[in-house]
Amino acid sequence: MTRSPHSIGADQKIGLARSLMRGHRIRHLPVLRGGRLVGMISERDIFWIETLKEEEGDALLVSEAMSPCPYAVAPEAPLSEVVREMAEHKYGSAVVLKGEHVVGVFTTTDALAVLAALLTQQEAA
Repeated sequence: MTRSPHSIGADQKIGLARSLMRGHRIRHLPVLRGGRLVGMISERDIFWIETLKEEEGDALLVSEAMSPCPYAVAPEAPLSEVVREMAEHKYGSAVVLKGEHVVGVFTTTDALAVLAALLTQQEAA
C-alpha cells in the first residue's frame, strides 16, 4: 500500500494529473474536492478521455475523466476481502480511508507483491 498518497483536485487539469503520475511513477490518484474523496483517476482514464474527446489533457478537467465513487476501505479491512472485491469487480485500486481522510492506496501491484511473498514462503516450506 502506498501510504500518504499523492492526490489531485477535481478541478485540476488532466495534464497535471499525468505529470504527477509520471513524476512519481504511479498509476492512480485519489481525486479530492474540499479535502474529501470524490473519485479516482488512473492512467487508463486519462488515455480514454483524451482518445474519446480528441483533446489534450490541458483542456480537460480531472472531474471529466475520474471514476466517481471509487472502491474505498478502512485500514483495518481484511486483506482477503479487499483482494476478493478488487478481483470480482476488476478494480485496479482501493482507496484506504481513515474517517474521511485518504491514508493510502492499495493497488493490484500491491496485491501481487503479497501473493509473491506468500508463494515464496510456501515454496520454502
